[in-house]
Amino acid sequence: MTSSSPSAQDSKLRLAVLLLAAGEGSRLGAHPKALLQRDGKTLLERFSSAIQEFSPVEYIVVTGFHAPLIESEVAKMNASLDHPIKTIRNISPEEGQPSSVRLGLESLRADFDVLLVALSDQPEVGAREIQELLDEYAKREDGQEIILPMVDGRRGNPILFSYQAVSDVLANPGMVCRTHMDIHPNELRFMHTSNQAFVMDVDTPEDIQRHKLNLFSS
Repeated sequence: MTSSSPSAQDSKLRLAVLLLAAGEGSRLGAHPKALLQRDGKTLLERFSSAIQEFSPVEYIVVTGFHAPLIESEVAKMNASLDHPIKTIRNISPEEGQPSSVRLGLESLRADFDVLLVALSDQPEVGAREIQELLDEYAKREDGQEIILPMVDGRRGNPILFSYQAVSDVLANPGMVCRTHMDIHPNELRFMHTSNQAFVMDVDTPEDIQRHKLNLFSS
């Protein structure tokens, strides 16, 4: 059985994490997806617990529509985390995910080797999936700066970006990761996997039932 814990080689990588949690969750009745619960723990808690295993040098959560509620939960969680979360509030979340990505990138302060950009509504993504991405990063060839999971021809998340890729994005005002990927397809290394966790997310009440989730209750 393959361990989900970071290998000695990968643990040397300085990992930064950007979690996008600014959405309205309109199809869920304007409920924050990051605070959906399974077995008494929010998706935010579950993901953050998995991230702790990788000793991130920086962990940023971008909030937006439900900022006060999510930031309150982050404050509670930080009391027990070895690697605390920094929250950045997108004051214009209606501009969509690209605005949150750009804000998150501009907020990075730590020196890092790779950046994990993740979504807050993927209930099956945990340490195993993060390790899978890092293992693929270790196999990259010259010029490959981005690890993009692919499941049955579908693009997945999270995505890994090298420090160089992030620097290139930031060097262009208004640029975001997706646009950079479209302009520089040669920088992509596709990680072909059968792991459905990379393409599972929560958009509808039916998804909540499918993943055995519950609405947040403080």
